[in-house]
Amino acid sequence: MTGRTTLTIVLAAGEGTRMRSSMPKVLHPVAGQSLLAHVLGAAPKGGGTALAVVVGPDHQAVADEACRVRSEADIYVQAERLGTAHAVMAAHEAVARDYDDLVIAFGDTPLISAATFERMRAPLAAGAGLAVLGFHAADPTGYGRLVVDGGQLVAIREQADASADERAITLCNAGVMAFDGRIALKVLEQIGNTNSKGEYYLTDAVAIVRALGRDVVVIETGEDEVRGINTKAQLAQAEQVMQARLRQAALDAGVTMIAPETVFLSADTTFGKDVTIEPNVVFGLGVSVGDGAVIHAFSYIEKSTIGARALVGPFARMRPGTSLGDGAKIGNFVETKAAIIDAGAKVNHLTYIGDAHIGAKANIGAGTITCNYDGFDKYKTIIGKGAFIGSNSSLVAPVRIGDGAYIGSGSVITKDVADNALAIGRGQQTARENWATRFRDAKAAAKAERK
Repeated sequence: MTGRTTLTIVLAAGEGTRMRSSMPKVLHPVAGQSLLAHVLGAAPKGGGTALAVVVGPDHQAVADEACRVRSEADIYVQAERLGTAHAVMAAHEAVARDYDDLVIAFGDTPLISAATFERMRAPLAAGAGLAVLGFHAADPTGYGRLVVDGGQLVAIREQADASADERAITLCNAGVMAFDGRIALKVLEQIGNTNSKGEYYLTDAVAIVRALGRDVVVIETGEDEVRGINTKAQLAQAEQVMQARLRQAALDAGVTMIAPETVFLSADTTFGKDVTIEPNVVFGLGVSVGDGAVIHAFSYIEKSTIGARALVGPFARMRPGTSLGDGAKIGNFVETKAAIIDAGAKVNHLTYIGDAHIGAKANIGAGTITCNYDGFDKYKTIIGKGAFIGSNSSLVAPVRIGDGAYIGSGSVITKDVADNALAIGRGQQTARENWATRFRDAKAAAKAERK
């Protein structure tokens, strides 16, 4: 919020053993990005904001991911797992700087939005001491209940401690909190470990803030937004929710999807105007699609750029580093990798184009292969403007095909071809009259003798 300084602390120290994975929980992906990346992307940013990420010991990969997503992030280590408040106090140095707002979030809630973080901060600007994020659970079993009286949060009651009436409450604790930064350190330092587990819980902050005479309020959101991920099943559920969001956003932006439920997007997929996507298309990370492009069915695209009015597929695979120019086309069973395909060029059928630059309006025949790898190194193929590559040709890189050149079908090209030249690299065709008749007669006679 304008004029207020904010520290966001993201707790990412959990092991996530229920994921049954050697990968730290917060590094598991949803829509192509880690759980942690989603949370950090939504956290407040810009002037007057700071970010701290609390990781577990020996979790350098988590720290690296945090710094990749938000280079300004400060990393703190929670050496022992002694509760949520203990995790926050691992970043004591940052909390002690007395920011106007202190927001505490969790690295395993990838569906939380920037708008919700802003709503959490709004009551602090109006004088509240603490804001707690809540949601109405379809099944509240196991969640801490938010006990509200007169618009104020009175307590967060854990399932085991709740009365029958309190267990009937469906408004539950999402865990995310926003403190008045000027009292945050004082409150956190008063949280004790008197519970049965000897741990320090953020939920105790409610009573402490109220004892200071400050308001504690609840900000409500939908259950989907605060889904925490602890199992692979929950990861799949979060993916489903995220995909629904991304599809709806694309549809709202004017993208035509024939069967939206079969299209899978990444968090960073971007579209121009009047894009059409047929069924069963998958977009990996790093894809942008220009105005009027058509992506035909069963295509897979990652880290690629698709120009305006370009056509892709069906059954095409665009690997990282592909750039498809305006009006260019790659067709069925075509694979590209690190390939620049200029405007109007056509690669229609059954072809591999790797480590290559294809000039404008060139035509690549069916079955063409750029032979770019010798088992140790990659080499580049350059095909000039308006060149015509006959079907079933092998272009052995490094090689350059000039502008307007023709390559005869079935050729193996190992040398550069000049502009407008014809190159044919295949064996001499010969014919033997009546050879087939003599062959069949000989075979038939031999078969008859064996009977």
